[in-house]
Amino acid sequence: MPTGYFSLILHAHLPFVRHPEYPEFLEEDWLYEAITEVYLPLIFIFQNLHEAGATPRLAMNVSPPLCEMLADKLLQERYTRHLENLLELAKKELDRTQREEPNFVAAAQMYVDNLSAALHLWNDKYKRNLINAFRELQDEGVLEIITCCATHGFLPLISTQEARRAQIQIAVTNYKKHFGRQPRGIWLAECAYEPGIEHILKDFGIEYFIGDSHAILYGDPRPRFGVHAPVFCPNGVAVFARDVETSQQVWSAEVGYPGNALYREFYRDIGWDLPMEYLKPHLHSNGERRHLGLKYHRISGKNVSQQFKEPYVPAWANEQAAKDASDFIRKRIEQARKLRDNFGGHPPLVTSPYDAELYGHWWFEGPQFIDFLFKKFHFDQDEIQPIAPGDFLDAKIPIQIQQPTASSWGENGYYKVWINEGNSWMYPYQHDAERKMTQLANRYEYPNEIEYRVLNQLARELLLAQSSDWAFQIYQGTTVQYSSRRFQSHIHRFNLLAQMLEKNDFNEPLLAEIESRDNIFAEVDYRIYRS
Repeated sequence: MPTGYFSLILHAHLPFVRHPEYPEFLEEDWLYEAITEVYLPLIFIFQNLHEAGATPRLAMNVSPPLCEMLADKLLQERYTRHLENLLELAKKELDRTQREEPNFVAAAQMYVDNLSAALHLWNDKYKRNLINAFRELQDEGVLEIITCCATHGFLPLISTQEARRAQIQIAVTNYKKHFGRQPRGIWLAECAYEPGIEHILKDFGIEYFIGDSHAILYGDPRPRFGVHAPVFCPNGVAVFARDVETSQQVWSAEVGYPGNALYREFYRDIGWDLPMEYLKPHLHSNGERRHLGLKYHRISGKNVSQQFKEPYVPAWANEQAAKDASDFIRKRIEQARKLRDNFGGHPPLVTSPYDAELYGHWWFEGPQFIDFLFKKFHFDQDEIQPIAPGDFLDAKIPIQIQQPTASSWGENGYYKVWINEGNSWMYPYQHDAERKMTQLANRYEYPNEIEYRVLNQLARELLLAQSSDWAFQIYQGTTVQYSSRRFQSHIHRFNLLAQMLEKNDFNEPLLAEIESRDNIFAEVDYRIYRS
């Protein structure tokens, strides 16, 4: 038996952003950046590790909205154009830096290499279908892919049992559509839990969920092993809670690895630095400046202002990622030894959940760190065994029964990020729609064809309005206007469709336009909202 276990859990999620009514749309870049910087590099690294005999073992949530976007033909075509445009710019930049700015040549060459490899993987190896790539990694024993709430709905703030159940049932159904099996686990959106949610999970075959450290630490009775072992809810659903120490080592702006001076600076981008006329062929048709993803500077230091950032040196950053991976493993061994002694020989489990987008997007060297991490786990030590949560359950190690407490992984462990003075206005509208959805689902037992279409689209609009991403972004102050408008538009379309039913006056062209725009979950069936 090892000294301890380590479970890396990546949460790959983006809100459903798809705007066929426009030829290009700024917020769709969220998906394109994540494919280029996060999903393709991680898939490539996992596959290479597996083929080299150093198979990593971890869990990864690929959320239902992300699955739907990755499988969408329109978004696949738009991403291909995005990637080709970015590669064209990178090649142009390599030529320019060789002539004008030799300090940036190494970074410019790196982008040409990376983007060329990404285009090959996207078009040739994976045939533009990353769902199949993730599915193969699960079938090969690399990943344990788990699901998430259907549209990342914040379950404790959903007002009806029917709407909560729908978030889970639709997630499980969608997972089966994309991955061909039943999901074992779920990443509750924002790790938000309150007692009772575990009963819904069990009804739909979910064996475990990922919670915040508060869920177990303040549960009843007190946890025998803190957060360093899962607990069983009284109904048998397991909870794996976040380890604070590993979160700080990666997330912390003060002491976390991503803040190292040698790593790439996120906020300095050629989209803002270079002349507009030079960039114009690579911008959207409105000609507005935006982040393009080509960044030539390193962090340089905590108090170094943007104009004094130093040139990024890829080789130095790669060496630092290897050092940080070694440091991380050394600390895991020290942590496991100390905990095992304190636990009377019981092997601890360190559960480390992170947003996948941290690895590659916010922390550019994150995928390299993961690559080094699993190589070192495999070749350099034998005390820590990387596992997925399902593996721990299969090991039949005794697990304490506990009632977890209400919590989330937001600030201070409760719900204030998602309901506060800035976004509380949303919930009366959402809750009205939740009640109305069940009323209409109960009323229409045998709908005709157009009624059936309207009822299913009502379900989609409600689901999209429930996305916790809108409230989060309003709280963060990042894309307040877009997030507010998205929430309002889904509530507005919900009410338009409900009026069609109530007045028996159907506008089929309008219905068709809404269906084509908000086309998530083709398999949805409104009857899941019946009480």
